[in-house]
Amino acid sequence: MDTEELVDGVRRGELRLHELEAHADPDVAATARRHLLVEDTAADLDAVGAYTFDAADAEPNIENMLGAAQVPMGVVGPIRIDGGAVDGERFLPMATTEGALVASVNRGCAAIRAADGATARVLQNAMTRAPVFRVADVGEAGEVAGWVRDNVDALAEAAESTTSHGELREVTPYVVGDSVFLRFAYDTADAMGMNMATIATEAACDVVAAETPADLVALSGNLCSDKKPAAVNSVEGRGRTVAADVEIPRETVETYFDTTPAAIVEANTRKNLVGSAKAGSLGFNAHAANTVAAAFLATGQDVAQVVEGANAITTADVRDEDLYASLTLASLEVGTVGGGTTLPTQAEALDVVGVRGSGDPAGSNADALAEVIATAALGGELSLLGALASDNLAGAHAELGR
Repeated sequence: MDTEELVDGVRRGELRLHELEAHADPDVAATARRHLLVEDTAADLDAVGAYTFDAADAEPNIENMLGAAQVPMGVVGPIRIDGGAVDGERFLPMATTEGALVASVNRGCAAIRAADGATARVLQNAMTRAPVFRVADVGEAGEVAGWVRDNVDALAEAAESTTSHGELREVTPYVVGDSVFLRFAYDTADAMGMNMATIATEAACDVVAAETPADLVALSGNLCSDKKPAAVNSVEGRGRTVAADVEIPRETVETYFDTTPAAIVEANTRKNLVGSAKAGSLGFNAHAANTVAAAFLATGQDVAQVVEGANAITTADVRDEDLYASLTLASLEVGTVGGGTTLPTQAEALDVVGVRGSGDPAGSNADALAEVIATAALGGELSLLGALASDNLAGAHAELGR
């Protein structure tokens, strides 16, 4: 069917919007949806329809496709990193609509480069899924929790039978009255791994239900915790737990930030630590979510998981008149295979970083991406703290016309 036939079919009630791909090429289906919306809303969708990839390539990522949202993309770097998975300089594409963000992060990365680079390490890799079960009482709850602790190997066998890449690391029971939560944690190699963890956990839940009095209520019981602010992720981690730090000579701090190490340390303590504590924040940082979100958009990550990515703590100290600074992200959920990473512009952005696809060894590409994002986010922290300490934040935005 052509565009006009599809539009007429929807108008007559013979077709639904989500059925168009069954009757036409995906690009034709997208065009038909735009025509319907233009007619019904008087919107101009020329820009939305000016995408460069084949709509068929996006079918795993979107439903009712009508076009694409185009976000400006910039780049920061080169970022010099001594990492567990990165050794040398990398660039990081960032997609954002926030003026001055890329410039700010780039300034921080330049200061890090001038200080001979940052150190970065992935400290843990554990994607989680936490189903919730119903039991009769706390007696049964204790029985189920004990059985799970004694039978992790059996649960691992069931979970890992569903994937050739995922490895069950641990299962932690949590009891609340007649509810039993089991927090499964997986090594998912180079995949972000949320779907992998869900499918694997479903197989393990069948074993729990068969061997214990527990009845599965929901495959996700929110103790995972996915896309919601949660202390459990700040403490236990989710996805990649990654840290980056740097020591910057006093002269370099003065050159790049027009302030002193002591002033940056005070700004960090009063703003990021004391201010965040007073606010009851889970993130003790200046704006790590900015870099995380822009990197996620550019490289095809699940953007909603910036909620967990903002679980970050920035520290700063004066060491022999120089500045020491670190950023630790407890739950950075990234992957270099699957999901949005397969889309053309996102795949190209991963090529810029040098981490597209599966790494050798498995997991090394996703580790490298996490280390690059963490170091860039550290640069963003330094730049914003420097702007605040030198009282030029508003002036910088005004100068850049933002």
